[in-house]
Amino acid sequence: MEDEELLLKQLPHAVEAEQAVLGSMLIDPRCIPEVIDKLRGDDFYLQQNRQIYETIYSMFNYSLTIDPVTVLNHMKQNGYYDENQSPKYVLQLMDITPTAANVKEYIDILKDKTLLRRVAETAGELSDLVRQGTETGQDVLEAAEQRIYAIRQGRSARGLTPISDVLIDVYDRLNELASSESAIPGMSTGLRDLDRAISGLNKSDLILLAARPGMGKTSMALNILLDAGKRSGKTVAFFSLEMSREQLALRLIAGECFVDNKKLVTGKLSQDDWEKVAIAADSLTQAKILIDDDSTVTVADINAKCRRVENLGLVVIDYLQLMQSAGGKSRGGENRQQVVSDISRSLKIMAKELNVPVLCLSQLSRANESRTDKRPMLSDLRESGAIEQDADIVLFLYREGYYNKDTDNPNLAECIIAKNRHGETGTVELQWLPEFTTFSDMERYREE
Repeated sequence: MEDEELLLKQLPHAVEAEQAVLGSMLIDPRCIPEVIDKLRGDDFYLQQNRQIYETIYSMFNYSLTIDPVTVLNHMKQNGYYDENQSPKYVLQLMDITPTAANVKEYIDILKDKTLLRRVAETAGELSDLVRQGTETGQDVLEAAEQRIYAIRQGRSARGLTPISDVLIDVYDRLNELASSESAIPGMSTGLRDLDRAISGLNKSDLILLAARPGMGKTSMALNILLDAGKRSGKTVAFFSLEMSREQLALRLIAGECFVDNKKLVTGKLSQDDWEKVAIAADSLTQAKILIDDDSTVTVADINAKCRRVENLGLVVIDYLQLMQSAGGKSRGGENRQQVVSDISRSLKIMAKELNVPVLCLSQLSRANESRTDKRPMLSDLRESGAIEQDADIVLFLYREGYYNKDTDNPNLAECIIAKNRHGETGTVELQWLPEFTTFSDMERYREE
């Protein structure tokens, strides 16, 4: 009876599959790279098996010869060796392995058991949270979604990671970049000059795009969204707290087909315009663009919705100051600067968790209006708090023509890179096309 209870308390694992994976590595070292690519030490439930795997893993990193004799010798060096058990057990692993040719199937069994263990551990932690009674139902639900998402993404929601595991991921990323034909490591913005300056939109980055009202923040965001949705092969999500879905769709059509936005708003379209709109609508239908126009959305809501999107590539939010804190109206009495700082911090955490770039729009204060040079600075961010600290990249939009109608080129726009964790700061010149509410590269504008 006690043995049965002990078995019930054990987390899911497959002893035979663990032994078969290790036996395959010892029988045929050619399968070692495949195993190391797919498994980590904690995929082995039994400590003895985990120690043998970690020994082979470290030997592989140093390009050492791997066979039963050398493995046993390195187990001694690592303090894993048992005089009575280790030699017998290593030989037994080879004897009970049917064939190294089936190592993929053994790996799949182990991965499945690991997944079940993660789910069981998470269920236990959530049960403890409920029993303690210190968290609200909403907090527990958020914790549950966060942990299940971490499991689904193949990550652990807790614990320290050995540098050796991180280096493997870095090498994979470097190989991916080396084999890529793209000139930039991140997702393209559709504006080549800006891409070169900021290296594109990179995973887990929080990019802040800020300007005074009417400068074209939403237009720039839709530019980026449209290009990413059409060319990246990923799904992109736009959360609008200001404009309706229909207004956004009209903006996207104007940017795609280059029909005057006023004509689209009034519906006064020529036959030629209708044909352009039809082609643009067909193109947009093919793009993987999702739109949410809930004006009461919180970071937690956005996070929960994005977790359910497959192959997510980019999240765009318009705009920061309109968002509610996670506590909604119940926290309305709090200092607004603190609330905005909490929101910006939550957005950075969300970008890391989803592992996608998050582009968030932000308003600027009127401080720049009183200066002779009205170009924005980091200190102009409204209710700034920790916004500039949390963001990896801060972009400002500025058009001289906004303040001075008599300037030589009233549609010349500047994208000021005020902060850039991936490189230098500076200014990129763009052309503002007001009739189509879109931006283009200066180079491309001259060509056209």
